[in-house]
Amino acid sequence: MRAMLLGFATCMALPALPVAAAPAHHAQRAHPGHGSVAPAAIPPEDAILGTINGQVLTERDVDNRGKLFALSTGLNISPDLMQRLRPQIIRQLVDERIKTQEILKRHINVEPQQIAQAINNIEARNGMPKNALRDRLAQDGVSLTTLIDQIRVQIGWMQVLREEISGRGRITAREISQREEALRAEEGRAQYNVSEIFIPVADPRHAETELEFTRTIITQLRNGAPFPIVAAQFSQAQTALDGGTMGWVQEDSLDPPVVDIVRQMPIGAISNPVKVAGGYVIVTVNGKRTIGHQNVTMVTVRQAFFPFTSPLNPQNPTDQQKLALQKATSAAQSVHGCDAMEALNRSLGEKHPSDPGGQLVLERLNPQMRQVLSDLPTGQSSRPLVSTDGIALLAVCSKGQKNIAQQSPSEIADSLMNERVEQASRQLERDLERRSVIEMRKDDKADTARHDDAPATEDDTPAPKPHGKKASGQG
Repeated sequence: MRAMLLGFATCMALPALPVAAAPAHHAQRAHPGHGSVAPAAIPPEDAILGTINGQVLTERDVDNRGKLFALSTGLNISPDLMQRLRPQIIRQLVDERIKTQEILKRHINVEPQQIAQAINNIEARNGMPKNALRDRLAQDGVSLTTLIDQIRVQIGWMQVLREEISGRGRITAREISQREEALRAEEGRAQYNVSEIFIPVADPRHAETELEFTRTIITQLRNGAPFPIVAAQFSQAQTALDGGTMGWVQEDSLDPPVVDIVRQMPIGAISNPVKVAGGYVIVTVNGKRTIGHQNVTMVTVRQAFFPFTSPLNPQNPTDQQKLALQKATSAAQSVHGCDAMEALNRSLGEKHPSDPGGQLVLERLNPQMRQVLSDLPTGQSSRPLVSTDGIALLAVCSKGQKNIAQQSPSEIADSLMNERVEQASRQLERDLERRSVIEMRKDDKADTARHDDAPATEDDTPAPKPHGKKASGQG
């Protein structure tokens, strides 16, 4: 939330990069009368691990995804840990290849602006300034294409699902009314704000690899890896692009084993692996409330941002940074009202937007920011708030109470649509996987070959409770 208050990065101008497999390396053929020509040596990083419907997967693909995970978590990932992550990275890349092929088959085009906005959201959720993620990838030798390709698949797959469920019609007024009636009947019962990471199991009879991977991820989360980043990297639920956030859900929307866990979990804790139909789930509880009753303080804010020309070193600030602090301190005493704060921000070049996020729930902000805004009279400027890329001044424009436990008809429609989308995704993924021909190198655990006539597995069970909630406006 600190990122929201200090501003969102503007859209990056990303090139329209096609999603394509790394090229296969072919040995030169011998020509009659000219003798044999030795094949060119293939660099180890370009060694082919396998093919998915003829599209290759290379060591470089796996290494880049592993580097992306290590960078995005901010943790020191050891070679041993990366080796343990490898089977799941390969499985995820195989699944993405299958989805990409379906996206291309349907002639779905993901616009560069959509990818740029998704990257902006990742930066905002993690308090990064504009282009920070791109710069960090470059510094660590990770191709930006690795991140772009992953996001492209996530966005494109959502468009596939829109097509898949379009013939089933929109959510009807009757369905909304029925859900409203169900919510009224449950008034007074518990509701949970949950985030999830779903790890699918390829073969329920042999789930040891996925269980070990899930435990490894839990260890990293408990050591400080950001849940939204890990979810975006590894979760196979439709909530992945939103950092695993399911939003507010009642108990009958969750798998029974998950309900048993979230009832007991303190807010912010990371669960042990939870076995559900189709795989394992890791959950964290962001909040708890009683259905129909949750009064919160809603605030609107305006900000002015004094940018630094270089990252701040608190032990050795530059002359420009010292001058920016002097100007911010003077403005904090002379600027009054939200209109004046907006005008000041425009004069500073609007490096961060004047409105940092619409209506904010005061109780959900981090403790430091909550203290600043709760004690700040309406229209008065805050003290200078220093970050690595600049200094912000905040002014509260409005403050009031709201019962956010009451869902509007549009919110109910979004929830129902998300449940429908998740069920369609599970079914389509299973169908595409059965029709695929996947051939992997024997020394990789993802070794498998699937065809149109592949027999059904134990995974072909009735659809589990839907994982995921964020698919607003679909249909």
